Amino acid sequence: MSLSVFDLIAVLLVLTATFGWVNHRYIGLPNTIGILAMGLLSSLILIGVELAVPHVSLYESLVALIQQVDFQRTVLNGMLAFLLFAGALHVDLTLLRNRAGVVATMATVGVLISTVVVGIGLWALAGLLGIGLPLSWALVFGALISPTDPVAVLSTLRAVKVPDQLQIDMTGESLFNDGVGVVVFAVLLAIAIGTESGGIDFRHVAELFVVEAFGGAALGLAAGYLAYRAMRAIDDYPVEVMISLALATGAYALATELHLSGPIAVVVAGLLIGNRGPKDAMSDETQRYMFGSWTVIDEILNSVLFLLIGLEVLVVRFDTGLGVLAALSIPLTLFARFVAVGLPVLALKRRKPFAAGTIPVLTWGGLRGGISVAMALSIPEVAEKSQLLAATYTVVVFTIIVQGLSLQHLVRRVVRQ
Repeated sequence: MSLSVFDLIAVLLVLTATFGWVNHRYIGLPNTIGILAMGLLSSLILIGVELAVPHVSLYESLVALIQQVDFQRTVLNGMLAFLLFAGALHVDLTLLRNRAGVVATMATVGVLISTVVVGIGLWALAGLLGIGLPLSWALVFGALISPTDPVAVLSTLRAVKVPDQLQIDMTGESLFNDGVGVVVFAVLLAIAIGTESGGIDFRHVAELFVVEAFGGAALGLAAGYLAYRAMRAIDDYPVEVMISLALATGAYALATELHLSGPIAVVVAGLLIGNRGPKDAMSDETQRYMFGSWTVIDEILNSVLFLLIGLEVLVVRFDTGLGVLAALSIPLTLFARFVAVGLPVLALKRRKPFAAGTIPVLTWGGLRGGISVAMALSIPEVAEKSQLLAATYTVVVFTIIVQGLSLQHLVRRVVRQ
């Protein structure tokens, strides 16, 4: 069964709306977590039905449907531009500027620390279990699982009340470490592939990192300023909302074509529009429509993305022999997150104040999501891919459901409002 793009979108929206209604009416979980849990449960039930009744046609039809959705391209080259722009649009740049050093350290040094700890840890665990996993590919897993997912983090923060200082640390880190994480992943993936082909050009790797990260920021700043000037010259909310849509998609697409960081570009552009725009480029009416439109876009795409994560288990079939390694990846990732948060906080606390409970909340609130799954799916078809994919999916589901649902309880216990 081959469906058109419109048919695929229609099916996904119907499923998302149905699960969202059932969750809101009868279950009461946070919307995105409830949709993911229902999608995952539906997938597991269908897998069980397939095992019990091998020739059931419903399962085959749904698998064929999900296989038509290129998860990696849908997330990294589609949804991510809108979701990051929407997240950045609502961030208070004044508060972020005051915490710039903290956010920058968390988003760079923290990601690198976590990547190394997770990579070496996974390599050691695989060796103890008798699973052949080269260190280079273990570090690739460290890179894709280390950045916190802004979609998951921002979605959870809507339901969890934390002090403003801690909220800006979590929000800023998740927005920027995503872009840094994608760059680090690309670098380590190139190294892993280069190791197998017999050559690594470290100079090229360094240039790749610098050009992608800083080039993406420069492009986002230039595109955002151009859009800001265009909005300032008129007062017409439909056109101004359209300009913001063009900015999010255009900046991301151009950055990708120029081999720059698209995530960093749209975050910088979103921060500029969200903070400079309301001051002198948007009327009160335009602001209502602008921020309202992006809130709705954010909520809808969030829900669809979490549904896809839950349904992806239908097509991402894992080797059961990798179950132990995948399960051990959960405490390993949590430990790495604790180290990656704790060291920067301890190093910076003499110069910057931190809210009570910052380390435990940032550690437990470091949720992973669709971006990690998308990066894992983008790995070439090498022998190690099944190992990394199993570990990635296990960690992502655990962080969203278990950590996401228990974060509010943790905040109440360790944070003094």
